[in-house]
Amino acid sequence: MSSLAETTPFDVRAVRADFPILAESVNRAPLVYLDSAATSQKPYFVLDAERMFLEHANAAVHRGAHTLAAEATDTFEDARADVARFVGAAAENIVWTSGATAALNLVAYSIGNASVAGAAASPYALRPGDEIVVTEAEHHANLIPWQQLAARTGATLRHIPVHDDGTLDLDAAAELIGERTRVVAFSHVSNVLGIVNPVERLVALAKDAGALTVLDACQSAPHLALDLPALGVDLAAFSGHKMLGPYGIGVLYGRSEVLEALPVVLTGGSMVTTVTLETAEFLPAPQKFEAGTQPVSQAVGLAAAAQYLAGLGMDAVHERERMLERRLRDGLRAIDGIRLLGDTSDPAIERVGLCAFDVDGVHAHDVGQVLDARGIAVRVGHHCAQPLHRRFGITASVRASTSVFTTEAEIDTFLDAVSGVRSFFGVGA
Repeated sequence: MSSLAETTPFDVRAVRADFPILAESVNRAPLVYLDSAATSQKPYFVLDAERMFLEHANAAVHRGAHTLAAEATDTFEDARADVARFVGAAAENIVWTSGATAALNLVAYSIGNASVAGAAASPYALRPGDEIVVTEAEHHANLIPWQQLAARTGATLRHIPVHDDGTLDLDAAAELIGERTRVVAFSHVSNVLGIVNPVERLVALAKDAGALTVLDACQSAPHLALDLPALGVDLAAFSGHKMLGPYGIGVLYGRSEVLEALPVVLTGGSMVTTVTLETAEFLPAPQKFEAGTQPVSQAVGLAAAAQYLAGLGMDAVHERERMLERRLRDGLRAIDGIRLLGDTSDPAIERVGLCAFDVDGVHAHDVGQVLDARGIAVRVGHHCAQPLHRRFGITASVRASTSVFTTEAEIDTFLDAVSGVRSFFGVGA
């Protein structure tokens, strides 16, 4: 297994050596991977951890009584504790899911079941006239589950609008979040704008209204030091594959009293205490939400990813990404025909290393093909955020997103390629 990165100050050359895929060429050019907001690359430390488990400790967890099963169970629960530590939480506050989408759907369905789940869950039940508040900037994973919950319960879905500069309209939020609000669900960082949303302010509004807060941390967990209990959110979700971890693993964080009160969604083995032919009793959280076979090697890999990022230092990661984001944004601003989504020069607006933009006269997919021809991987399309693109009057954009291995030279290569897109298509001067 490769060693955990121990680089202070940030040594990007040493970090890059940990990622085997960065040695690849694409279209006869060195790979420039600027699509980490879609999925991140994986360091040896993660790849090795998952392989080591499968080669030496693989067994069903929380089931078998043999030595290997006990070792696998201990490793699995140690992984839970590691990931919990990464976000400032306790292990019992971490529920494994197959991803952030599954975690957010779990919450929405659990709230939907609350009306028929007894007294403990009844405070979370939704009824006609209740309101769910989201933002205009949500990606579909944190929008559609709430749309569906509103449709099932008769609640009303409302949204906090976005200003032209991409920031949330907090005056509107203060008007929207009130006595009818039962749930406030919002992203920590927009996957299109890269803006870090004001969690403290939104949590305060929700708490004043007695509403449950659900934080989508998919784009913050890989880039920011997180302390979810300190943020004051009731529930939060993030995925493994966006933070250097494996596919097929995600996390639902929840305050203990909320997890205990919310009813189960999936049922089956591994989440029960006593079962008769007529009924069943369930384990406490988090196990009561983890029916069926566990994603064990994926959890081990995600714990390794959390250890790797923690070894780099999340403050150092964020500081470096702020530098890369400024280089990216300033460079794009200097290119004729580029419109950055949610752009502003206000230094008070905190962002991660992520920019989405439109090239005047050239469709985003064509831009992506030109970049791909030079080995540059970016995301094109609506990035699972159609309402936000509609807000800015477009259907698709190009998104470049950085990670811990991104270099200044790669940003410059990307900017040089973008600067030639319009002339390549004979657009503009």
